[in-house]
Order: sequence, then structure tokens, then C-alpha cells
Amino acid sequence: MSERPQGPASIAEFRIAAQRALPKMIFDFFDGGGGMELTLSENRAALDRIRLVGSAPVDVGNRSAAITLFGKPMAMPVIIGPTGLAGAAWPWGDLALARAAGRAGIPFVMSSAATATMAAVGAAGEGRKWFQLYLFRDRKVSLRLLERAEALGFEAIEITVDNAVPGRRLRDARNGFSLPFRWTPKKLLSLASHPGWALRMARAGAPRLEVMAAEFDLRSAGTIAEVMEQQLDPTVSWDDIAFIRDRWKGPLILKGLLDPAQGARAAELGLDGIVVSNHGGRQLDGAVASIDILPEFVAAVGGRLAILVDSGFRSGTDVVKALALGATAVQIGRATLYALASGGEEAVFRALGIIAGELDVAQAMMGSPTIADIGPARLRLPPPLVQAERVVVPREPALSRPQAFVAA
Repeated sequence: MSERPQGPASIAEFRIAAQRALPKMIFDFFDGGGGMELTLSENRAALDRIRLVGSAPVDVGNRSAAITLFGKPMAMPVIIGPTGLAGAAWPWGDLALARAAGRAGIPFVMSSAATATMAAVGAAGEGRKWFQLYLFRDRKVSLRLLERAEALGFEAIEITVDNAVPGRRLRDARNGFSLPFRWTPKKLLSLASHPGWALRMARAGAPRLEVMAAEFDLRSAGTIAEVMEQQLDPTVSWDDIAFIRDRWKGPLILKGLLDPAQGARAAELGLDGIVVSNHGGRQLDGAVASIDILPEFVAAVGGRLAILVDSGFRSGTDVVKALALGATAVQIGRATLYALASGGEEAVFRALGIIAGELDVAQAMMGSPTIADIGPARLRLPPPLVQAERVVVPREPALSRPQAFVAA
């Protein structure tokens, strides 16, 4: 009789552990979505509709999940994507995520809304570090962050573009979520029922948005949504992306695409990758699930750049589904945040091990010794995914450099 595993054995169990560990307003901040959370639920439903086809007998005695991305090896096609305010889940959470990713042999993407400095994350562990960049209203801030990322040795830049305005996070509004934290009697009751979290925060100090605090006066904003509304720019266009492409010589990735025509524009502009994403269901309520629109991106730009995907992924079998549909790799966010909240770096490392184990089982059962062996023949898809239509990219005027970036 096998021994019971220590701790959670799946990401679903890590989510339960995180809910137990965190005060309600903190858990809801990480767990919630935009509006009525239709996109949030659809991300899961869309993945669950896809079925895997086992294939045997096939010699799968020697299996590997390793891939090469941007010229460097990865132990598996998984990346810890950018998640803001990780320090509210666990003290110095961004550093814990970076170190766990390095130990697992995969990249970590630092958020512009991190609760650690870029220097601290850059020095955390030996793994690959990418930096997620917002194009702020004050473009000089974005350029300073870009220069800092280069000086600190960040390998790639991931520009998030699906945030012209902040999504309506109803859970946060109902909970009165703010930063710095503001404790009402009701919130204090929730805090008292989570003494472990309260003690850790008391010892470490309340988290703050270190990257943004170094650039902006955050005292005038009561919530993270207000910070984003004040600083993010709804006028961001392809001109801005072209300027960053000219400035950044390393891998450049565009995150937050749901329109395949925009993927084609990214390829034409010479970007190295895109992230097909609905922001984890936190922005546009009622949006298409990332996994459902993925085949159209593959039809439009497959082979021209790396196609990453996120939103809703919780297991190694979820990862296999994206790979079979043509994704290069999968970015995860909440999955590792749940683990972080339940036990810091070691729990994140364990969660990544669980995903790797599930991926290995799927490869074995699907007759796929390598990631390259995983293809659409190993899936049974709901009718909307069977055939992706050819994407027609409208002709647009040539790009011109935005005035916001022109030096005085």
C-alpha cells in the first residue's frame, strides 16, 4: 500500500489550500475574474471539452518534455507567467517564484506590478528571467524599465497589451480590496481566522508594488485598479510596439492577443513570440477562451514566431492540449500562486513537479516520447475547433514612430 503524498497532489488541491491560508479579500484578488466571471469559467470549460486520444503500443521507454525556446533549453514547455502582487500570497513571493522556476528548469516572467525590485528578482536563483513591461502614459518610465531589464540581464521582454482600461473586478470591489491594505472589522475577522498569513505579513511587512512605487506616487490611488487606470495608456498602438522592437534586441513577446489578425501583425513586425491570452479572465468578460482561439493563431502565424498561451491551465494534461493544437509553450499564473500561498518556494516547486509528472503520463499514454510527437491527431475536439479559417490581415498604413518616444 503506497504512502499518502505529503501536501496537495494537484493544482486543484493547492487552490483549496490557498483558500484556507489567505484572508478572503487576498484569495479573491488572485482567484477572481472580470465582471460576472464568464471568461474565467469559460477558460476551464473550453479546456475540459477537449479530449485526449491514447495511442498504444508505442515505444515510450525514453521520454523527454524538454524543448528549446529562443535558443535556450527548457525542462518542459511551461513558463511561470507574470502575476502582480505575489508578495500578498507569501512574503517575497516574486523571489520564491523565480527560484522555484529556476530549480524546475523553466523561465519566470517578472511582473511590472511585482512586490520586489528588479535587482532582487534578477539575483534570485540561477534560472531564466523575463520581464513583463507595461507601456505607461509616461513612456520615459517604460524606457527606464527596459534599460534596467537589459542592465540586470533579463533575457526577454513581454509587453502586455490587453489593458487599455482595467477590467471590472467585482470581487475586489465587494471586498474593498486596496493597497495598502485597509482593515475593516469584517476584514479583521477574516484576518484573525488566518493567523499564519497574518504572522508572516507582520514579520515581513505589508507588500507594496516595488517597481511602480519607484516610478510613481501611489499614495493618491486607493486600489490597484486605480493605479492602473492612472498610469496605463489606452492610446498604445503598433507604433509603440515597433519602437520597442527597435530598442530591444533580445526576444520580444506580445502578451494579451485574442485577434489572430493581430498575431499576423506581430509576425510582420519581427516579434519573437506572442501570448494568446484573455488575461486569465480578468479583463473582458464574455471573451473567447484562449484555447478555443489558439488554432486560428497557429493557422495565421505558425512557424513564424513562438506561440505561447495562457488562461485557465491547471495541469500537465491541459498543457498537452495546447501543445497538440500548435502552441510552443504554456504560461501559468494562478496555478503557481495557489501553491505559493500554501507554502512558499517549496510548494511552488512541488506544484511544478506535479505538472511535469502529469505531462509525462500524458506523453506516455499518447505515444509521444518527445514534445514534437504531440499533434492534433492525439485530440478529439468540439466542432468549433475542428477547422480554423484562414486569417485575412487587413492592409494598414506603414508604421510611424510615435511622438511620445521622440527625444526632446
